[in-house]
Amino acid sequence: MKGKQPKAMDGKLIMSCFFLLFLFLLIKGPTFPYSSLSHFLVFGLGYDSIMWASLNHGGRTVFLEEEEKWIRNVTEEHPYLESYHVVYDTKRRQANQLHQIGMQKQCRQVCDPRHSKCPLALKGMPSFVYETQWDLIMVDAPTGYNDTLPGRMSAIYTAGLLSRNRLDGETDVFLHDINREVEDRFSMSFLCNGYMVEEKERMRRFNIPSHNKASLGAPFCP
Repeated sequence: MKGKQPKAMDGKLIMSCFFLLFLFLLIKGPTFPYSSLSHFLVFGLGYDSIMWASLNHGGRTVFLEEEEKWIRNVTEEHPYLESYHVVYDTKRRQANQLHQIGMQKQCRQVCDPRHSKCPLALKGMPSFVYETQWDLIMVDAPTGYNDTLPGRMSAIYTAGLLSRNRLDGETDVFLHDINREVEDRFSMSFLCNGYMVEEKERMRRFNIPSHNKASLGAPFCP
């Protein structure tokens, strides 16, 4: 998370949420079957990124960031962080309209996001993002604390679509800032209440299975 968040944000509470995820990854044991060789996708690049990359030492941790200048600033100091620029063409003020569209048939079909007809699907990410079987996805970006900013509508939807479209297995998706209306509503609709495993403070964890092979034809939400 970047340092330019609204002053109303409670830094101690934010850090406790992130520490919760840290504990999930380290001590969940056999019910949380990820080693340090996981494929970990993070929407957002911030001061906490060093922790995520270190936590997943030996695996691949990829950060998707909306601001090119911020990528340069962070990677100049920490060049080992793998980060890519992503363009969001939404504004948070469009959330209600996009949610309505997202409930329509073209947005409830599971496919590679690059081929989706849903306007919520992000299509401009690097090719490998769509082709990797992600073990974990963390959504903590783009910025969305007022109506002039992109909001996390597309990031949340795309995280769910990437999880469903994997060849087999399942993906754990973590979402931060669930106290906000967009994060709350879009996560329940597109990551799905039925896939939610835990909720702590400002964080939710969803476990989303592949909809390919044995799950072919499964409903978008259980």
